[in-house]
Amino acid sequence: MNITILGAATTKFGELWNLSPRDLAREVVENVLNEAGIEANKIQAVFVGNMLSSSLGGQDHLGAFFTQELKLRVSAMKIEGACASGGLAIHAGVMAVSSGLYETVLVLGVEKMTDHKPEEVAQALMGAGSDMEREAGTTFPALYALMARAHMEKYGTTEEDLAAVAVKNHFHGSLNSQAQFTNTITTEQVLQSPVIASPLKLLDCSPITDGAAAVILSTKHEGMYQTVRPEARSTKLPRVNIIASSVATNTLGVSEREDLTTIQAAVDASYKAYQMAGVTPKDIDVAEVHDCFTIAEIMAMEDLGFFQKGKAAQAIREGKTRLGSGRLVVNTSGGLKASGHPVGATGVKQIVEIYQQLKGIAGKKQVRGAKTGLTHNVGGSGATAVVHILKSL
Repeated sequence: MNITILGAATTKFGELWNLSPRDLAREVVENVLNEAGIEANKIQAVFVGNMLSSSLGGQDHLGAFFTQELKLRVSAMKIEGACASGGLAIHAGVMAVSSGLYETVLVLGVEKMTDHKPEEVAQALMGAGSDMEREAGTTFPALYALMARAHMEKYGTTEEDLAAVAVKNHFHGSLNSQAQFTNTITTEQVLQSPVIASPLKLLDCSPITDGAAAVILSTKHEGMYQTVRPEARSTKLPRVNIIASSVATNTLGVSEREDLTTIQAAVDASYKAYQMAGVTPKDIDVAEVHDCFTIAEIMAMEDLGFFQKGKAAQAIREGKTRLGSGRLVVNTSGGLKASGHPVGATGVKQIVEIYQQLKGIAGKKQVRGAKTGLTHNVGGSGATAVVHILKSL
């Protein structure tokens, strides 16, 4: 598989009170077309990643909704898979182009969450949970808190280990002008923040966020060096391809799983992706993983094969996945924790970040010499996992 990314862009993430979903889509699509150096009439299909447009916005028909706004008359559809909706939309775009049905497609991830009360958002998000979990009044912080407790009991993980994830990702977010939070934080601030679901505290949790991200996928290479980025005008940049796209699923409810310290769907999806790409975890230079809660990043590091079970927390605490570490750098965007988590856009934003890293245009957060990258997008408490592997050519 070799699908070229012609362009990738995001809006600012955060509490975007004055912007509607239409505004977000229009802004990010204009930016991605400029980045790709192509006209809108080259787009043959649109895949929209979104989770909450029905429950929060009262609009289900997002394919036509956004193509009307963008003045496109092409095949278009909404892709939904809870917080993995963006990753699934990328997967759908990859399949569409790989099949030969289309040459060039647009993947748009968008979510507008902050216009609603927190309890309304929490209820809507639990649409990704099991019936049993909803009947019990369980929220996703509570479910991931159960995973954290299980990981602590089995591997000795501590609250300080969880805090180290947040501290690292806020440092990376401070280098990302598009992030929701661009401030650094300390371990003490994390530990002293209000408890949400013990052991998870406020600063262990990703925020409610508005934002959009877009990617143009193609079998064509024309225009790949036509860019509005000033740093790219005088030099020829590498092409970035998606070389693996994999999806796996597991049970909706965590109570039905054999092991709460792992997300099996992520294990399965990454195994298939590595096989497809012909690489191993050791080949990955930079990764964007689904750190909806700090424990989720620790588990992801182990599920993806970057560290042995029970060893990831120590590695993160020692700075081995931090920018400047020299090996694998994780969540250079700030992750969901600092960059923000507009759920339908997150999986697309991850692709944008890795694209920029492999292109060499990531600015202050650039990982030197990055050639191969990975994205890991999770739906719900792990019922869906999407893994993509990208490579610069």
